[in-house]
Amino acid sequence: MNVMTENKLTERILSGSEAKLVSLAGNASARKNALDEFRRMGVPTKRHEDYKYINPEGLFRLGEFMAKANVVRPVTSHDVEEMTIAPGAAKVVIVNGIFIPELSKLDRLPAGVTVKSIADAVVSDAIAKKYHSTIANDSSDAFIAWNTAMNESGVFIHIAKGATCNIPVHVVHIASNEAASTFHPRNLIVAEVDSSLNVIESFDSIGPVKTLTNVVTEVMVHKGAKLNHYRIQTEGDAAHQMNTTCVVAESGSNYCTYTFSFGGAWVRNNLNISFTQEHTESHLYGLYVTNGNRVVDNHTIVDHAIPNCMSNELYKGVVDGKSTAVFNGKIFVRRDAQKTNAYQTNRNILLSDDATVNTKPQLEIYADDVKCSHGTSTGRLDEDAMFYLRARGVGEASARKMLVRAFAEEVVNNVPDEAIKAYLDNRLNHLMS
Repeated sequence: MNVMTENKLTERILSGSEAKLVSLAGNASARKNALDEFRRMGVPTKRHEDYKYINPEGLFRLGEFMAKANVVRPVTSHDVEEMTIAPGAAKVVIVNGIFIPELSKLDRLPAGVTVKSIADAVVSDAIAKKYHSTIANDSSDAFIAWNTAMNESGVFIHIAKGATCNIPVHVVHIASNEAASTFHPRNLIVAEVDSSLNVIESFDSIGPVKTLTNVVTEVMVHKGAKLNHYRIQTEGDAAHQMNTTCVVAESGSNYCTYTFSFGGAWVRNNLNISFTQEHTESHLYGLYVTNGNRVVDNHTIVDHAIPNCMSNELYKGVVDGKSTAVFNGKIFVRRDAQKTNAYQTNRNILLSDDATVNTKPQLEIYADDVKCSHGTSTGRLDEDAMFYLRARGVGEASARKMLVRAFAEEVVNNVPDEAIKAYLDNRLNHLMS
């Protein structure tokens, strides 16, 4: 695609977006500025370094995902129940990017925890106003700017200073449309000083119609707070997703993120974490299982700008069929970030001759008193282990399943919540059958 064609594509998207912009509530000037940023950057292509292994502009080549259509059928409470990951969790239901109060279940939330539509929160809640659109930078990525301009709803989750939420907050994203469409949910999570919270974001779809969910989640983790953040993707073969999570973590906080990509035709996960105060800790875990012609791309950035912080990253992939998996992890250790500990590992198993893995772990270190490492490996199943199992009477298919499960369990076993772990085990059993 040449530059002129790229410009036409961007302008076509902008034309549809600008036509809709006038009907959206909120800060009209901020939305217009964000759309101008989208125009400046344009739709990323393979010539953009961060998108060299995938093809975002291909999503729009046929003019799809431009309109917002009616749902395939009304989403029911039974649908939501079938998508439940952790029994007993508070549920926030978002259908086609819109918060649906009547399907949500928030009555069990303890004191100190606020969950409401982001559209309402940015009007009435001082905390939401303070942090909304301040953590995700419109000028850093075209999809963030597009979301800022076009989002209609999403969820605001706030936990007060010193509060502990003893049940997870489960945000259930559901795509269900009768025509190819784009949704732009916007989420904001704020964990105050010394609070503790578990948030699950799950993504599913109903029906065979193509959808693009362009979701942006901003996360503020204050001093001493602990936040476990799960993102579990099990969408159908017609679903496409751009998922961007931007995190700011303060002194003594612990932010752990778990990304499981098990579905969708095209999935891009952007995870950006910034340490702004000392003695901050973050763990990043990811598992992607791909087959068919699916594409899953994980991009992570951990920015150590402050001394005495630690990050640990483990992503693993099981890649089959003609699918493509991408991992690009960047760790920045700034000049003043002495005493940094930063570790990054990406491992992949190829189950097919036609599958493709592109992996690029990166370290940029400008301080000298640090402990940092990164590593990557891509290969087949262990032939010796396969031979050992076959020699003991295990069938080839069963042996293969056992070895793949053992490979994936290293990530799953890091999940502290037993209900979520059981769900993931069941999902892996289904994928491997």
